[in-house]
Amino acid sequence: MYDRIRSIFRPDGRGSGGTARTAARSEHPKAKTTHNLFEAAATYISASAADDHDRMDEAAGWVSPEALSFGVSELATRAILNLARERGESPEAVARALLDLPAMERAVPDA
Repeated sequence: MYDRIRSIFRPDGRGSGGTARTAARSEHPKAKTTHNLFEAAATYISASAADDHDRMDEAAGWVSPEALSFGVSELATRAILNLARERGESPEAVARALLDLPAMERAVPDA
């Protein structure tokens, strides 16, 4: 996932506020439609899950790379919190499980 997020900061200007993104935005049939960062993040992540690179590029063009990064981070945070509530686990345990990381062992303070 991080590779896909990093791809919005490409040196060729696509997705980084360069002319390629500006041109793509003006050619889009809904170019006058304003998208907020949460719409962009939701579309970007759902397209990423479906491996739809065209849709990912489209969503990345709706907002600045910084706004998209914030929206993706906010979406991840909310998803982890909701999953943790559903599972009755800590957000850390859920996040580590989703990333296939071993559970962290916490030192127990001496009583």
